Amino acid sequence: MMFVTAVLAMTLAGSGGAPTLDSLTAGDDRAWPAPGSPVADAALGVADLGYRLATSAYPQDRNVVLSPLSIAVAFAMVRAGAGGSTAAQLDRVFGFPATGVHDAFNAITRQVVTAQVPPARPADPHDAGPPVVCLGNALFPQHGYPIGQPFLHTLAAQYGAGVHPVDFGDGGRATDLINQWVRQQTAGRIDKVFDQLDPSTRLVLANTVYLRARWDGGPFIENGASDAPFTRLHGGQVLVPTMRAEEDLRYAAADGWQAVEVPYDRGQLAMRILLPAPGRAPAAMLAPRAMAAVAAKLQKRYLALTLPRWNFSADLDLAAALRGLGLTAPFRPDADLAGIAPGLYVQQAVHRANITVDEWGTEAAAVTGLSFPTAARMPPQLRMDVNRPFAFAIVHIATGTPLFVGQVTDPSAH
Repeated sequence: MMFVTAVLAMTLAGSGGAPTLDSLTAGDDRAWPAPGSPVADAALGVADLGYRLATSAYPQDRNVVLSPLSIAVAFAMVRAGAGGSTAAQLDRVFGFPATGVHDAFNAITRQVVTAQVPPARPADPHDAGPPVVCLGNALFPQHGYPIGQPFLHTLAAQYGAGVHPVDFGDGGRATDLINQWVRQQTAGRIDKVFDQLDPSTRLVLANTVYLRARWDGGPFIENGASDAPFTRLHGGQVLVPTMRAEEDLRYAAADGWQAVEVPYDRGQLAMRILLPAPGRAPAAMLAPRAMAAVAAKLQKRYLALTLPRWNFSADLDLAAALRGLGLTAPFRPDADLAGIAPGLYVQQAVHRANITVDEWGTEAAAVTGLSFPTAARMPPQLRMDVNRPFAFAIVHIATGTPLFVGQVTDPSAH
């Protein structure tokens, strides 16, 4: 439990024909995961994915927020319908366990998630209540499009995914419905996942993660925030609102870095602030080995802590980012996703995330969206050139009775 919690903590992250939410809600009818599910292996894969994306998919001096849990869960669902080299690449790039991957993610989300849909924000931050973690999974297939029953069973039993048929040929209505589901699942923090979808789309798979949690004990509330200098990665300073606290917090330090753990209310979640020496790239501290070293050294200490507020978002072309990590097979027209439906491949892969950190706590949201069209057929392997004399017969199929027969020895003759 503690390792899974640490992974999540450290990756913080009408009317007039309008779509309605009535068809966009789904209950959680998941099966209980099998005993001995490889939770630690799956969680380690999530942590490693976050590190590799944070260090390879964004400019070094750019603010970054992403949810490796959201991305991993989305592609774990894809894995349920993958075979051959496509499945092998997914396992390698995401570090999925050799067996029990779906049970593992079922177990992880059961421990982390507190609600299916974000509750309303309290009018008074003092009444925020316990931390809220919501994770949503959904499939949006084209009306009437056949999806593999074993795949649907796995997604319902292990991921609680709802199925919401749409019509991708009906202008932008399908996109609007999907984006409305995203807004609902992220308490409005993320407005959309797709700008538009190709009418040839046959399936969209989406995952959302939402977090809202106040700091345990409100360490920053008494002192509030005031402007203080913040030195950018490549030099130069900027004045930013900075929070201050003097608290007993878990702290660690070694050559080249400092770290502090600031717990959220109820103590099940925490944010670990990882501060490298000046000039060093901070994302390197997200490597699983580095995070394990931090966790091993944390000890309760009384310290003065200053921490800036922050509030930003980051969008990621996930297809390009994952190709850079070696995942190419799902994005090719010959992808082996026959367990979902024959001929499908991933066309768009989008990840959006945002985070707000202030004196009261943290609110963050992320969405991962994948769109699947049907691939054009592969070039035929058989060839027949009717370029010499031939016979023909026009037959009644059911009885085999020939209505006309003949031969053609010179098509140009009359």
